[in-house]
Amino acid sequence: MSHIVVLGAGIGGVPAAYDLRKELSKEHQVTLVNKGEKFCFTPSNPWAAVGWSKSEKISVDLTKYMKKKKIDFKTSGAKTIDAENNKMVLEDGEVVEYDYLVITTGPKLAFHEVEGLGPNGGHTQSICSLPHAEQAWEEYQKFLENPGPIVIGAVQGASCFGPAYEFAMIVDTDLRKRGIRDQVPMTFVTAEPYIGHLGLGGVGDSKGLMESVMRDRHIKWVTNAKVDKVEEGKMFVTEVDGKGEDYKKHELDFGFSMMLPAFLGVDAVMGVEGLNNPRGFVLIDEHQRNPKFKNIYSAGVCVAIPPVEATPIPTGAPKTGYMIESMVTAAAKNIKAELEGKEPTHKATWNAICLADLGDTGVAFVALPQIPPRNTTWAKKGKWVHLAKIAFEKYFMRKVKTGSTDSLFERYILGMMKIKRLK
Repeated sequence: MSHIVVLGAGIGGVPAAYDLRKELSKEHQVTLVNKGEKFCFTPSNPWAAVGWSKSEKISVDLTKYMKKKKIDFKTSGAKTIDAENNKMVLEDGEVVEYDYLVITTGPKLAFHEVEGLGPNGGHTQSICSLPHAEQAWEEYQKFLENPGPIVIGAVQGASCFGPAYEFAMIVDTDLRKRGIRDQVPMTFVTAEPYIGHLGLGGVGDSKGLMESVMRDRHIKWVTNAKVDKVEEGKMFVTEVDGKGEDYKKHELDFGFSMMLPAFLGVDAVMGVEGLNNPRGFVLIDEHQRNPKFKNIYSAGVCVAIPPVEATPIPTGAPKTGYMIESMVTAAAKNIKAELEGKEPTHKATWNAICLADLGDTGVAFVALPQIPPRNTTWAKKGKWVHLAKIAFEKYFMRKVKTGSTDSLFERYILGMMKIKRLK
């Protein structure tokens, strides 16, 4: 019998545990380790931050679902990993031994890299976790009582730009519904070299499309932006030119601000030499396997992938839900192959399919594969994307509760892409 441990119960970890339980015979033990009992559907956080969604709708206690699938579930979180000896020490002191480890932790949020950034001790809000989104909702309600300027965006080193665009448009839509949009000047601040770069070097006509959306909604922007520091009600930003040289200084007043931070690897992973790169992201080969520790696999936001291209201000490459799903599938099938005495052969598709909700419409971005040169780059705006994002939330929450391992939603989006392309 072998023991396979999955670390992290997010969008990557829960499907990984389910896939492994389905792929492997009953003689093998599968354990899921997480900090806390809850799964939270991160893509819905922008809605939660303006009160459009509630925690009970986008989070669920995993205990009974893991028990039903005969997956051991430990909720104290990991403190350290002893990769040389195939052991993990949990926060409560328990030592968990493993034969294979799948790391799907997501990131550590690097608010500390910018003075005054972040919701805990800083002056900006976050939608990176459900508790952060709930705190943002509390602050947003206070803001509505005394409207003023808003600053939204992503700082230097960020790699997940889509949620920043989503949140800006959702806030714009919400303010228009409340009849107070005219009282709220909005500025989008981003490390991207241009609007619609998305950490992907652009997707189709994403630059023109997103610039048009910003103009239609009267949202100003600052690109190639480095956030120097944030004070209460004021953000200090340096805009650089194409060579990375300082070009213009901005002092932006705000009554409410949400800025996405750069990411790091989590502490338990960061301390393992040979497992990760300098920022703590797990190094993997084409089969999702760490080159040094062959029995450690990884999937999701916590894996190390290079930037799509060099930019004047550092930007990372995003990992979308669809890409993560393909990583998880490859890892599970490769572990099964190894247990059967075979070599790993399965590879993730690394296709980037992003549904960006814009409040009352949306934009779908498709990059096949994510890293150029690509076979397909495509971007399309329409109400159908907004509806598809709502459907995706329901689909994924159903997967979490039922243990489904299907990938029907990706096929649905690709099918919609073909239909829209023909129109």
